[in-house]
Amino acid sequence: MDKNMCNISKNISNDGGESENEIELSNRIFSVESDEELYPIPLENHNEIVDFEDELDAVNINNFFHRVDSDQIIYQSKKKKLKLIGKYVMGDMLGEGSYGKVKEMLDSETLCRRAVKIIKERKIRRIPNGEQNVQREIKLLRSLRHKNVIRLVDECYNSEKEKKYLIMEFCAGSLQGMLDSTPDKRLPHFQAHGYFLQLIDGLEYLHGKNVVHKDIKPGNLLITLEGDLKISDLGVAEIIDLFAEDTSVQGQGTPTFTPPEIANGLETFPGFKVDIWSSGVTLYNVVTGTYPFEGDSIFRLFENIGKGVFQIPEDIEDPLRNLLLGMMEKDPYDRLTLQQIRQHQWFTRKPAKHGNVVPLPALKGDQWHNMTTIPYLIDHYYDLPNDDYPDEHFYTEHQLNEERKKYQKDHSNGTSQQSNSSKRRWKKPISCMTVRNFPGCKQS
Repeated sequence: MDKNMCNISKNISNDGGESENEIELSNRIFSVESDEELYPIPLENHNEIVDFEDELDAVNINNFFHRVDSDQIIYQSKKKKLKLIGKYVMGDMLGEGSYGKVKEMLDSETLCRRAVKIIKERKIRRIPNGEQNVQREIKLLRSLRHKNVIRLVDECYNSEKEKKYLIMEFCAGSLQGMLDSTPDKRLPHFQAHGYFLQLIDGLEYLHGKNVVHKDIKPGNLLITLEGDLKISDLGVAEIIDLFAEDTSVQGQGTPTFTPPEIANGLETFPGFKVDIWSSGVTLYNVVTGTYPFEGDSIFRLFENIGKGVFQIPEDIEDPLRNLLLGMMEKDPYDRLTLQQIRQHQWFTRKPAKHGNVVPLPALKGDQWHNMTTIPYLIDHYYDLPNDDYPDEHFYTEHQLNEERKKYQKDHSNGTSQQSNSSKRRWKKPISCMTVRNFPGCKQS
């Protein structure tokens, strides 16, 4: 290399503990206005040019690459990094829907637990009617205030990331989660009775506001730590004109809870009776653990629903049997109204207490549902030793591979339609990597 290209100076003194053989290289900055310092590399000694292909053939590739077993690569668990959205402290994820994730939040001013629905605008653009459904839900939630309807507390927007944050009341679980936590997928009648009363109260409030929910199901009925039921997910809800008849033209919702008039493809139908039907299917599912209509495909399912013929298990006796038949009447005009449901014998009398109360399922193994924001706050404000971090672990590549195989096996069974509809890619719970030292090998 030309000496004019860089300055080479030897460090003769060993005051800093460095070797005499070490040299320091410093780049020179050339002026683009002067041509005196730039010279082409002379090719006079072209015989001295090295043939790199011959040199590579003589090199032993094992001197550059070292084989490492999977149990010798160590990963460290991620640390709790505090994240603030306005005045709210972000916690762990509670669930995930078609429009985005739901995480726990803590209001730093009032210290109230909240839940936030994170909506990515780029994601909802790819969903049919996604933007319209989100805007409709936000508009409705701003005007609704009832004990049994989920309340919108605050809204935040990040224009850089194109994310909307809908801060709502905190709920510890859903009615669907409680059903899935039991062996027979159902609740005792006295417990189902209490939740059904709250569902009718919430529906009566919505219908009084001329709002048709259209997607009543156990997955959209959230439960608080105090046992209150909250109707949520108003993305497909419809507002009936105050001065028009009870007529609806949009048939959206979950297929299993769809009424016969929509399954048969009617252009117009009574909107409020759609919620009565889906509430009857929900009550049927909660007390029996099954669905009144099933099918191996959505076409077969709609065909069975359109016929309106279903069987009620023999252990379901009157007056509950009579209530289910009245709520799931095929003709919507013969279907029970909310006032008739309130006056029904099963509604007015609480069933005898038989069996144990089904509790809310544990959240990530925590049966007490502790706040998930606390570890983030501790890690941010307190400099504690590593022994005080019970969640910090180390993993080997072999252990992560086994965990990935188990995850893929659990999500390939196809036992639950709802879990399969929102599969998430498996991610390694790590943030950094260290490799055990090997002779003659250095980390880059």
